This record gives sequence, C-alpha cells and structure tokens, in this order.
Amino acid sequence: MYARAARPTVERLAKGFPIVAITGPRQSGKTTLARSCFPGKPYVSLENPQERAFAVEDPERFLARFDDGAVLDEIQRAPVLLSYLQGRVDERRRMGDYVLTGSAQFDLVAGITQSLAGRVGRVELLPLSVDELRAASLLPDSLDRVLLTGGYPAIYERQLEVNDWFVNYVSTYIERDVRQLLGVRNLLQFQQFVRLSAARSGQLLNLASLASDAGISATTAREWISILEASYLVTRLPPYHGNFGKRLVKTPKLYFLDAGLMAWLLGIRDETHLGVHAARGALFETFVVSEWIKARLNVGRPPDLWFYRDSQGHEVDLITNTVDGLRAVEIKSGATVASDWAAPLQAFRERCRSAPTVRPVVIYGGVAHRETAHYDLRPWSELAFKDGHLD
Repeated sequence: MYARAARPTVERLAKGFPIVAITGPRQSGKTTLARSCFPGKPYVSLENPQERAFAVEDPERFLARFDDGAVLDEIQRAPVLLSYLQGRVDERRRMGDYVLTGSAQFDLVAGITQSLAGRVGRVELLPLSVDELRAASLLPDSLDRVLLTGGYPAIYERQLEVNDWFVNYVSTYIERDVRQLLGVRNLLQFQQFVRLSAARSGQLLNLASLASDAGISATTAREWISILEASYLVTRLPPYHGNFGKRLVKTPKLYFLDAGLMAWLLGIRDETHLGVHAARGALFETFVVSEWIKARLNVGRPPDLWFYRDSQGHEVDLITNTVDGLRAVEIKSGATVASDWAAPLQAFRERCRSAPTVRPVVIYGGVAHRETAHYDLRPWSELAFKDGHLD
C-alpha cells in the first residue's frame, strides 16, 4: 500500500463540506483513497447493476439506508442521486457526510453545479506521481521504464506486464466508457482518433489537422477531444499572455495525462524501441507536465500552468506561478546539458521585465543536480513538490 499525496486534502475538505467528491480517470485509485480515508462508512459501488437500479428507481429509500453517510462509488452511473443528496445533507448539516467518486467529470461536474453547489469539496486524483512512487520505493531506476510504465496503481500493485495492462485498459475503459459518452459507432475511426491525439501530445492543438487525419469533421474532433478531457485522459495547456500584447500564440497545447498510456497508444512496447523513437522527447515533456498538474491537484489547487510561445518561435515549455513570481521551466529529455538550453529562458525573462520572476529551472533526463549561470538543473528523478510547487 502506498500513501496518496491527496489524502490530507480529502481529509481537510471533509471537515468543511458535507460532501467530498473524488474524481479522476478510471483506475487512478479513487476508490482505494476514499475507503482508506473513511473506513467506517458503508461502501456502495454503483457499477453494481442491482445497486444502480435501486438508486435510480427509489433514490429516497436507497439513501435512507445510510444513517451515517456512505462512500458512493462511480456516482455518475446514478446522477439522479445528486438532487436527493442536496436535501439530505442540508437537513443533516454534517461535514464529511457523503463521499462520492466519479470517472467522468463531464456528467459529475454538471450535476454538482446544478444540484450541490457550495456543498461539495472536490479532489481530482490522477495516477501515481514520482513523489508517491519514490515514497513507496516503487520508482523505476530507468527514465525509459518510467515513461513506458506511467502511474496507474494497478501496474505496481499486481504482477502485470505493462503491455497487458494497457491493452485491457484501452479496450475496457477508453473504448467502452468514452465511446458510450460519445455514442460513437465506428470503433476503428475512434481508435485512430485516440492514437492520432497521442501523437500530438506536447504540440499545439490543431483541430482541423487532427480531424482531417482522422477522417472526421472539425466539430466532431472538438467534441471528441472534450470528452477525452472530461475523462481525464488529456488536458489542454493554455498559452501565457501576461501583458505581452498580440504577438503571442493563442492556441493551447494538448497533453496526455499519463505518459505510459501515451507510449502504448503510439505502439512503443519496450525500452529499446523507446530509446530511438522520435516521440521520446514529447513523452518526456508529457511526463513532466503531468507531474506538475498532479502536484497542484493533489493539494486541491487548480493547475495554473501555461506555456510561452511568441510569433518569432521563442518558446518556454512551462510557466508556473510561485509566491515570488513567475517561473520558466524548460523540459529536455537528453542526459547531456546543451549550451542553447538557456536561450529561451533568458528571452522570457527579458520579455517579462515588468513582472516579478524567479530563477528558471531545466528538468532533464540526466542525473546531475546543480546550479548553472542562468538556471537550476534538476534531474527527472528528483522531481519533488511541496504545496503544489517545485520543492
């Protein structure tokens, strides 16, 4: 068993909200976290057909069974319960009364907004982070092994081959759940879309190009990307504008939220293949960006992350906001330090003279941790966060 970094956030929210909702992708550890935080509460999975039918057909009687609240797993399977929970928690006025988990934020957030506004403390739980794997002595020694494995807990809990896990994850959850949300009839076309999206992780999101390559309309591509995002498979990273005027890119970048899933979708099956694959740099960038997002979500904060690119092609991979100012982050998969790594960081600081900035950092695929004249050099294996910021 490993400790989840989000646990203190769940426990904190349970002291101030009658309902705590833990959302995230399938198999990210939501149920395990909920049950470990609230071991005394009854647990009900709404994936169970009998429980789901009971909840949908007679929600009042379904909830009446739980005098001391309950953990209701996969609540999006019975969204009718949300309206009945509102009256119940308003009457009881108990903090931490009910704990909800859900895998599709599209449905769940809509229900929370409409029925439970002001009554829910929400935690978004992604797969295991480097911090969590390191604390559990599960962090692989090899960067390429980390990129291939990703962070889904089941891979580390069971004696599973990574490729066996992902082939079943994709067929069971992505192709079933996401297709169900979309009502997709052409499975092959949808599979192609997901793989084409993986090939664009770390790039500006060009929906017209993606739609053309997938053989669908731009409107359909926009809808499908939104559902992949709502299912916690991808995210869009917005560009940083500040007060820099109009000479900046306004298109977001697309990122998968698990590098292992991305690698599998790209057909990368072993470290030898990954070592020479053209997407290795994009995989590493995806991995680092997702680590930052996990760190922010685990403490209950919005990501508040951006990238910077101007019309001249100057680009910084990640911009974060610290208490002392903006931090520019470059992400390099290579293990050898190159002299040109400092250029985009210096260009950004020059452009940012009117705003406070802190010392930039380069996260890279090597092993040394040191300060250079222009930035701090940090190896991937030493990624560590405190209160949502790089430690």
